[in-house]
Amino acid sequence: MWILIPLLLLRGAGGVFKAAAFAAGATTVRVLQGILFGRVCRTATAAMGGKEADLIASTLLLVLGVFLLITIVKTWGKGDDPDAPPPRWITMLGSVSALTAFGIGALLIATGMKQWIFTLSAIAVINEAQLGQELSILTYIFYIIAAQSLMLTPIIGSALAPVPSAKILERVRGWLERNNRVIRIVISLIFGVWFLSKGTTGLLAHGHRMGIVNHLTVKADNNQ
Repeated sequence: MWILIPLLLLRGAGGVFKAAAFAAGATTVRVLQGILFGRVCRTATAAMGGKEADLIASTLLLVLGVFLLITIVKTWGKGDDPDAPPPRWITMLGSVSALTAFGIGALLIATGMKQWIFTLSAIAVINEAQLGQELSILTYIFYIIAAQSLMLTPIIGSALAPVPSAKILERVRGWLERNNRVIRIVISLIFGVWFLSKGTTGLLAHGHRMGIVNHLTVKADNNQ
């Protein structure tokens, strides 16, 4: 859906400007999330002495994996995508203003549970790596660009070559609409299994480390 909406916006008058505004709205919310929760995550990790950063990241990855696998079950049963905009929004996309497109992009990120979990997981993983403030900011910017790359590609293509790209984008839009359900299942399965595996492995490793620490602490107390 995040790829389809820009493609639908590009079809109307001033489409490039409207689609860019939509992407800008989504980007703005992601930046604000990074500023707010990056600070919260760093503060929480510092308060715990940096020992629980891996626990936070692994837990969020596990939740994200479970959430994506639940998405497969819902999609298989022909359930609606919880992050998809209301149908009436889709029908009105051709006539919205750039400001409205900006608001739609911002609102979909702000109200999408899947988007929140993805972003919080990215922030937690970056925080766990302890890269330092400057490199952490650059890494988060890379995450934003990567997360929106499939949405930005047709916008940039239309801006640079509007006529040649029009037919290609129309074919892509039609293919995405026809195969939307299959794409959601395949992508959710791949990333769901991967995130679930990473989260589970991280939690088991954390538990193992804590077990060793507790064992050494008890042993030291007994020796005293």
